[in-house]
Amino acid sequence: MTIPFGTRLAASVAARGPLCVGIDPHPGLLASWGLSDDVAGLERFSLTVVEALADRVAVLKPQLAFFERHGSRGIAVLERVLAQARDAGALTIADAKRGDIGSTMAAYADAFVGDGSPLAADAVTASPYLGFGSLRPLLDLAAATGRGVFVLGLTSNPQGAGVQHATAQDGRAVAAAMLDDVRAENASALAAGEPLGSVGAVVGATIGAGVVGRLGARLDVHGPLLAPGIGAQGATAADLEAVFGSARSAVLPSSSREVLRGGPSTQGLRDAADKTLSDVRSALTG
Repeated sequence: MTIPFGTRLAASVAARGPLCVGIDPHPGLLASWGLSDDVAGLERFSLTVVEALADRVAVLKPQLAFFERHGSRGIAVLERVLAQARDAGALTIADAKRGDIGSTMAAYADAFVGDGSPLAADAVTASPYLGFGSLRPLLDLAAATGRGVFVLGLTSNPQGAGVQHATAQDGRAVAAAMLDDVRAENASALAAGEPLGSVGAVVGATIGAGVVGRLGARLDVHGPLLAPGIGAQGATAADLEAVFGSARSAVLPSSSREVLRGGPSTQGLRDAADKTLSDVRSALTG
């Protein structure tokens, strides 16, 4: 890959619309589809989502935990999901949320953004809470291979605020400092005139209006803002305007259960994705 992820993402969103659909084959959804909670059910569920949506939505985001819980055979299914989604034209985000240091972080980088790895996606989610600098091996390899990294910024789980809203030694909120670091990573992309940098931030659509301003954070990171939480987690498309304000043009809304409940039929999944896309497009452009 030689075209940077941010550029490819901007093109995919322009062509297909601003929507990322998560592939989250957790036991409850498998059961609702009439599938068994085993590798066979996992494979049927995941590849049905790919068949239904990979040729029409901008991004698919498999949640790795639901594949890892099935061991090596589950990882083999994940490899097929990534390959088939890529062949159908969708970009993929490996929702791994990895975070470590040194050679271990470098190994994660090889796995998720290294050329030739069967687990390599177009981008990967990562946790910076061992220090933003701990992500350097991942950030550098992603830049070299034309892939992206989405750094956890402001998550909507109640426990996250205890870390992310805390004040760092320099007086900034921890989340604000992380977003500043993301912005710095994208400075060269901005200078080169690229439509988006390839380092994004994860900012939950359910964090509530006013949180960003209250923390003194800036969402203009010159990269994509992955916004999970649309639908079953409680956020509506209208919340996108309240949370992201003037940064809405960079938002990539993510919906999982709200769309996946449309299965097991491929048409049901497509109808659910189309409705969600229509809703978020209106909120982001209105």
